[in-house]
Amino acid sequence: MKQAATAAPTTTSDDEWQARCDLAACYRLAWHYRFTDLIYTHITARVPGEEGHFLINPYGLSWDEITASSLVKIDVDGNKVDDSPYPANPAGFTIHSAIHRISHDAAWIMHTHTRAGVAVSTLNEGLLPLNQIALQFHNRISYHNYEGIALDLGERERLVASLGDNPVLVLRNHGLLTTGTSAASMFNTMFYMERACEIQVATLSMGQPLRAVPDNVVDHVAKQYEGSMGEDDDVALEWAAHLRLLDRIAPDYHD
Repeated sequence: MKQAATAAPTTTSDDEWQARCDLAACYRLAWHYRFTDLIYTHITARVPGEEGHFLINPYGLSWDEITASSLVKIDVDGNKVDDSPYPANPAGFTIHSAIHRISHDAAWIMHTHTRAGVAVSTLNEGLLPLNQIALQFHNRISYHNYEGIALDLGERERLVASLGDNPVLVLRNHGLLTTGTSAASMFNTMFYMERACEIQVATLSMGQPLRAVPDNVVDHVAKQYEGSMGEDDDVALEWAAHLRLLDRIAPDYHD
């Protein structure tokens, strides 16, 4: 049975508290599925009803330590706008702020440095259409060339231009980024993008000739995913299953 979430503090709106609980859940799930990079990289969420304010992880905490109340509220430049005792990492927010500022649909953004994701980001062709999971991303991935550690605010416009209208951005020689209108959609996209990268790394490591999927089948399966597969109800069911997992292994995420 799903455990009831801790009530919102009197100084926090119900909508913000729900966003905090969902974002804390994303961090705990990312830790569980080994998507983390110690204390680095970020998952961020726009604060509902507050223009230009976002929630981000408290810099220095491991992702399995993050709770709804420990998340830090920041502005578009990465400056704290609440009285949190925890620091934020403004430099790390460059990538997120670029997309949050421009795209209203990208209310949720997740960036990872996983082994498989970074490995695929170093390949000229990026993610290959070699298996069913990868095919759901056909024509849904953008690529951005590596420019160094994301400290240059001038890169923000180029990041947004690279992403375009796709939900996935492969940062070449760097890692993966997914966006979504909700925590569920963002996390679902990252979960399967990461799985596709893991399968590709395993496939290429075998050193055997590759069996390509014919182009017409690639297009067909991609359209199938756009139609009957991956609907909002399916994503909601997956998200509910993720939250039940957390209620069993880390129920304090919504504290």
